[in-house]
Amino acid sequence: MIAPRTARRAGLVASVLTLLLATGCFGGAAAEENSDGGRLRVAMLLPPRSGLSPFSDDAFKLSRLGIAEALTTLDEGGAPQPALATSWSRVDESTWRFVLREGVRFHDGTTLDAARVVDVLARAAAARPKPRILDGVELTAETDSASAVVVRTAVPDPLLPQRLSSPQLSILAAAAYQGDSIDPVQAGTGPFVLTRLEGTQSATLDRYDGYWGGRAVAPGIDVSFVPDGTARTAALRTGTADIVEAVPASQVAVLDKELYRTVAMPRTNTLYLNTRTGAFADPAIRAAARAAVQREPLVSGVYEKHADAAVGLLGPAVPWAAQRPARTERSAGPITGEKIVLATFSDRPELPEVAATLAQQLEAAGFVVEQVVREYAHIEADALAGRFDAFILSRATMLDSGDPVAYLASDFTCHGGFNISQLCDPAVDRAITAAAAEADLTKRRTLILAAEKAVLETEAAVPLLHERVVQGNARGVVDALFDPRERLLVSLKTRRTG
Repeated sequence: MIAPRTARRAGLVASVLTLLLATGCFGGAAAEENSDGGRLRVAMLLPPRSGLSPFSDDAFKLSRLGIAEALTTLDEGGAPQPALATSWSRVDESTWRFVLREGVRFHDGTTLDAARVVDVLARAAAARPKPRILDGVELTAETDSASAVVVRTAVPDPLLPQRLSSPQLSILAAAAYQGDSIDPVQAGTGPFVLTRLEGTQSATLDRYDGYWGGRAVAPGIDVSFVPDGTARTAALRTGTADIVEAVPASQVAVLDKELYRTVAMPRTNTLYLNTRTGAFADPAIRAAARAAVQREPLVSGVYEKHADAAVGLLGPAVPWAAQRPARTERSAGPITGEKIVLATFSDRPELPEVAATLAQQLEAAGFVVEQVVREYAHIEADALAGRFDAFILSRATMLDSGDPVAYLASDFTCHGGFNISQLCDPAVDRAITAAAAEADLTKRRTLILAAEKAVLETEAAVPLLHERVVQGNARGVVDALFDPRERLLVSLKTRRTG
């Protein structure tokens, strides 16, 4: 059974902070001072799982820290904007042409050109597993000139410019790619160069004075990966961290209000049910689990009202989702002591508490529940392989492209690369495919909500709540970024003034 938050071990927090200070992760020898306050000290939630490979979820660290860039980026409304590509045009329904920015140099001194972009896109398309932004997408690229690339998809893809904004399609220098491994050290194009990665513990970044977009104010960034949320919060309180990701809801009350900001996120806490094996292969038993879920104890208890109860997969950070059609709920079958394994990960500190609360609710409905909690790096493979009956995941729903289609395709189609529910339903696949093909934004959103309805009517996923993420900023930190898509954290202007 998961221990309540009141019993968390203060000794662990103290030892983590002692380690951070002793190793210089939040200062020390690396803390160069200047008139703008010196190097930024950042405490990140999740450790790298794949050595900061852009073809994994680590890509978002490369983006958030200003290390690497993709061909495009997104504005607040989700429209594509120039990044390493300055313009693009649609040649025909399945073909796009992208013109590259001139004068861009990688951190190792080599120059960005069309051949480099083509090589990276080819590697991404061939990667196994694919970057999730390419789930269900057959993509090829070729040079059109030294400064232009033609990208083709097997079927029309009106979202391609947004798709190519994904940090998982960041363009790195040729030296980064060694066989099947990718090493981003001194290989990006962003305002900060990654000079050192210490496994899952820390990273060191220096300002890259040759950045095409101008010179950053901060001379560098010292990053620590701190899965323990109480330790991250303590680092903020004691002034040993400048920017802190994901302050746990349980810790907000101990912070001065000027030290944090709450951001409504397109992130949903969802209970995924294994539709292929075990008790939940029966849709009526999945419906019984859905009926047993009570969201209010999660929102008011675990998240202390820093969350919103979920009606669907898309939450209040996606305003148009409120227009969703009504759905039909399947009748719940009788529960006769079905044994289930309910799993989640500990990196987000609320999730083990969510699991404990849900276990009680499911047991009250008649299930026999075994709980499994591990760090994410040690549980993801088993979750994707379908080794649990149920899995609780905090999932960004518009992370990759500013559009939910990539998330729906990845999580709920037959060939989706992140299909924890093991769902393979032809009606769901058709609905998601129809949404993906629609270029008109109004019609596309209607089709997306129809696809959400199709997913929920399978009872494969039970949306629990929509998170409001709390980001900590120490006193004197200026122009840190609060990005609902979790792509950006520091900018050219981000600095500390004391």
